Amino acid sequence: MAAWMSSRSSQERDNSRGRDARHERDQNGHRPQRNRFTGSAAVARAKQHLLELTGQEPETVSSINRRPDGGWNVQLEVVELERIPRTTDILASYAIRLDDEGELLGYERVNRYYRNAASGGDE
Repeated sequence: MAAWMSSRSSQERDNSRGRDARHERDQNGHRPQRNRFTGSAAVARAKQHLLELTGQEPETVSSINRRPDGGWNVQLEVVELERIPRTTDILASYAIRLDDEGELLGYERVNRYYRNAASGGDE
């Protein structure tokens, strides 16, 4: 019976450590790197969210940035109106905000432009 008790205690200790490991943070309050949501996963989730919200498939990723709180900002480009020639397609930029687990915090269309429009602000 003592063997059973000691093995049970060992399992309880291991389970306790597992719970503690999930909630541990470094001295800056950040979770360990091993559990973080990666940038490529953030892009995939942002594309999925935008497709669900707009019904349009993102064409490209313009930017991705990790926020100090651990979440992600992803900017995606979408063809909103296809035209002939393709240089006159109308595209839109969407800013997608995700938390550190990939859940949608917000999205916004931040720009709309012709595919052939010069970028960079030089006229």
